[in-house]
Amino acid sequence: MSRRRSLPALAVALLTPMALSGCGLFGGEEADLQVYSARHYDLEEAFADFTEETGITVEFLYGDDAELLERLKAEGEDTPADIFMTVDAGNLWNAAEQGVLEPVESTVLDGAVPEDLRDPDGEWYGLAMRARTIVYYPETVDPDDFDAEDTYAGLGDPQWRGRICMRDETSSYTQSLVASLIDLHGRERAQEIVESWVANDVEIMSNDIELLEAIDAGGCEVGITNHYYVARLLEEDPDLSVDVYWASQDGAGTHVNISGAGVVAGSPASAEAQQLLEWLATDGQSAFVDGNHELPVNPDVDPEPLVASFGTFERLPVDAAAYGSLNAEAVEVLDAAGYR
Repeated sequence: MSRRRSLPALAVALLTPMALSGCGLFGGEEADLQVYSARHYDLEEAFADFTEETGITVEFLYGDDAELLERLKAEGEDTPADIFMTVDAGNLWNAAEQGVLEPVESTVLDGAVPEDLRDPDGEWYGLAMRARTIVYYPETVDPDDFDAEDTYAGLGDPQWRGRICMRDETSSYTQSLVASLIDLHGRERAQEIVESWVANDVEIMSNDIELLEAIDAGGCEVGITNHYYVARLLEEDPDLSVDVYWASQDGAGTHVNISGAGVVAGSPASAEAQQLLEWLATDGQSAFVDGNHELPVNPDVDPEPLVASFGTFERLPVDAAAYGSLNAEAVEVLDAAGYR
């Protein structure tokens, strides 16, 4: 199969490669598909299964979202990438806006991925879903005290003063949550919500695991986290003293985000790249999401048992364009509120 040029030596030094049944960009026989991936969660099993089923080999180049997007733009038509895989709906929207992806026409993908979890022009598709919801310390918190209509805003109630912890303002999780609040309530109300969190002396944590460990230890009583971090820790310690509360079930629904992928514009392996995306959304959906305890985007696929034990919930529809276009405003809201 014809390939574009290999990555320069500098790229090898800056980014971390991983190959499945092929070396390609980094010496030796080339793989059939090159994936630039900002998603780092347990990819090996799923893609090894794909290779075994189809004979199509896959190779990865890892980096963060912004880094990989800038590389794609800089490489242009010479990029060796066939697929760009990233986390956060806003990042997927931004990749399409930057012109690095090409439309895919696929009845398989359109049937497997709900409309709000895919680009209307077929430039990207969500493949795994994560809920960013409320967690709490069951020894001291009664879940009936949460605002079931608008749980995120309800954490600004004075009853939670000195009891809540959240992720830092630089986290894409935090920024997309606030962007969704701007989209849902308008900027003025979103500003009031974030300011109410700050007024309640919110404790800022550098990552979700630290946040959950603080709750488990009783040092913090309520937080906001991605559901799969809870599942990870429960897998290690079934006695973890953290419970999940599905936010805003009497209102707009729990905030969710996605990781997903699109075919890179001009890929000479676009047919194989589309085949991979279709497989990940259907036969390979469980293999792709279960290892990281994420939620399947495909409504015909059940969550793995530990996540299923958290119960079902109604989710807030994902608006990738809002998450992407309102990201700068979300950062401004966080800054103006003194959220740090």
